[in-house]
Amino acid sequence: MIEPRYPVYVVSRGRHENCLTAKFLIKDGTPFTLVIEREEQEAYAKYGRERLQLLPLSNRGLIYARNWVLEDAKAKGAERFWILDDNIHCIKRRFQGKRIPCNSGVALAAVEDFADRYENVAIAGLNYEMFLPNGCPNPPFVRNVHVYSCTLLNLACPIRWRSYLNDDTDLCLQALSLGWCTVLVNAFLIFKVRTMKLKGGNTGIYQGDGRLKMARALERLWPGVVTTTRRFKRPQHHIKDAWSRFTTPLQLKANAPTPDPERYAMKLEQVQPIQSQHLAQWYESLEAR
Repeated sequence: MIEPRYPVYVVSRGRHENCLTAKFLIKDGTPFTLVIEREEQEAYAKYGRERLQLLPLSNRGLIYARNWVLEDAKAKGAERFWILDDNIHCIKRRFQGKRIPCNSGVALAAVEDFADRYENVAIAGLNYEMFLPNGCPNPPFVRNVHVYSCTLLNLACPIRWRSYLNDDTDLCLQALSLGWCTVLVNAFLIFKVRTMKLKGGNTGIYQGDGRLKMARALERLWPGVVTTTRRFKRPQHHIKDAWSRFTTPLQLKANAPTPDPERYAMKLEQVQPIQSQHLAQWYESLEAR
């Protein structure tokens, strides 16, 4: 079984009843560390005590927890580390325009191999399934845009989380402003619960005028780059020129190995009855080859 070689962290609070990310990683056999507060140790024990890492301090918020993870990965000598939100159902592979559940270990390892071929990838990660519907043509990755919720961070890049409002966007802007690249992967996707649909975590900060506060806070951090607008009938931050002003190219390492697609040994298998007639016909056409 292929596993990620960099440490995988899941930061969670108040979601011991349904920590979705922990569930699918355990199901896939992907090693990870579940970072929690000491007071919730017994509640999260069902996910495996050996996976639990207790934060030194409690009630310090998500930014404290994420920066603690960064320092922990650095102390362990890692060059990069994964940090995943705790409300992800699974990872999927885009194949012939379809979104198909796949093993998370293989997906994370493939992104690691890609990022490690370049000198200047600060942040890499997986796009959201909701943004790439079936049949929608998209490149396997996009350079120099936002990367959220399932991210691989390069510890050589001197960035840190600093705002609990739109923290991932701020982190990407920090990296890009320093001349590094970000990579948003479309070849693999995360199936994630929509914001405010799962209790616990950061749900509270989105309530009331939370979204407006988030957009304004990011605008204050990045004047001239971020503006506050309204999309989908709610306040939303907007990156000037839709990120296109960040043009730093990827720099291939001199000794970068040639990619080997066969290394991942991915095979399409039917694991449950297919309800969609269109999907059944597609699968049968593959089997006939």
